[in-house]
Amino acid sequence: MLKVAKQPDGHPEIFYSVQGEGINAGKPSVFLRLALCNLACRWCDTRYTWDWEQYDFREQVIEIPLEEIERQVLSYDCKYLVVTGGEPMIQQESLVPLLEYLKNRGFYVEIETNGTLMPEENIVSLVNHWSISPKLSNSGNKISTSEIPQCYQFFRGLPNSHFKFVIGNEGDFDGVLGIVQKYLIPLEMVILMPEARDRKTLIEKSVWLVELCKREGYMFSTRLQVLLWGDRRGA
Repeated sequence: MLKVAKQPDGHPEIFYSVQGEGINAGKPSVFLRLALCNLACRWCDTRYTWDWEQYDFREQVIEIPLEEIERQVLSYDCKYLVVTGGEPMIQQESLVPLLEYLKNRGFYVEIETNGTLMPEENIVSLVNHWSISPKLSNSGNKISTSEIPQCYQFFRGLPNSHFKFVIGNEGDFDGVLGIVQKYLIPLEMVILMPEARDRKTLIEKSVWLVELCKREGYMFSTRLQVLLWGDRRGA
């Protein structure tokens, strides 16, 4: 069983779209949005997966047998799976059998994680790409919970991972530099992405962030889902 976020219509948040962010942006993908998170970002656009002061757990989360998730994922003509959240690593033990099943059927698996929970060896071998989204001070999380040295060191050592930093203003780049230098993260593993939940903000922040990326040599990522559909679930 896995705890999965619900869509507004009550169905589990398992849907077909395109990856909107990171190194694989634009790829048609089946998304599986898991519930629960160990952090609390002030700008989070999926608070319904973890903020039980603002949302009712019973209304926002559904527990589903793996067999039903397999059926729904396979109902789409796409073998690229993005597991997102929330924080997927909270449920990694239950996630392993699902990924094993799908990998045996030719799936490419991408996991989006905040990089604060160590993955077990059995899940590492099943993941084709790790999209790590470290949380800077702009997230509002304490450093003691958002910066776990052993996790940075582990993911930095994986050739199939990228670090995607959410940038709210130019001052946030100092936080990126601090982490990159501290953990010796190669330039080619770093992606900068604007923090935005609407098209206008996304475009405004993209203009200056692109220039910063050009100047410093980092990759830039937009947020296609915001550009195309705004702040809508299941898109």
